[in-house]
Amino acid sequence: MAVILQDFSWKRMIEAVEAVRERACRAATALEHAGIPYAVAEDLAVAAWVARVDRAAVRNTQDVDILVRRSDFEAVKVALEAVGFEYHNIIGVDCFIDGPQGSPRDGVHLIFAGEKVRPTYPAPSADVSETVSADDYAVLSLEALVRMKLNSFRDKDRTHLRDLLDVGLIDASWLPRLLPEHAKRLQQLIDDPEG
Repeated sequence: MAVILQDFSWKRMIEAVEAVRERACRAATALEHAGIPYAVAEDLAVAAWVARVDRAAVRNTQDVDILVRRSDFEAVKVALEAVGFEYHNIIGVDCFIDGPQGSPRDGVHLIFAGEKVRPTYPAPSADVSETVSADDYAVLSLEALVRMKLNSFRDKDRTHLRDLLDVGLIDASWLPRLLPEHAKRLQQLIDDPEG
């Protein structure tokens, strides 16, 4: 498949960031109006926390990950479809694409609270009660976010954890309160910050 290059454009870059914010806010508002507990998680949650310290350290993301309880799935589906999202299950991931022209790449992806995303993870995901309020949505608490990032520990998770370390949101003082496997992973990043 040939790659089609567009012109270099600040406008396109800014629109990409704005589109993520708009999707996150629209999804959060729909869930709040429906009375469904949720938390913005993963990349966007890391960006929200990092921005509290140093906006220059924020990384952009393309999608929105939202933590919900599996028991609320049908209500989540109704709420998100009512504001223009279309439900799909793609390779086992429950996601909501932004209308008929949307892409799973920049959709709203669900993570189920209290469940392991993969059987090999050391612990289940956080609960939706572990949130703090941001301006436009509920975001996962820092402790819950760090646990989830240490749990999955993919390349992008390690990058996000390095960002949290770099701005001083987490440090070695966290080690004693973590699961042994999580503490080992965090220590690895502290000892070798460049990876």
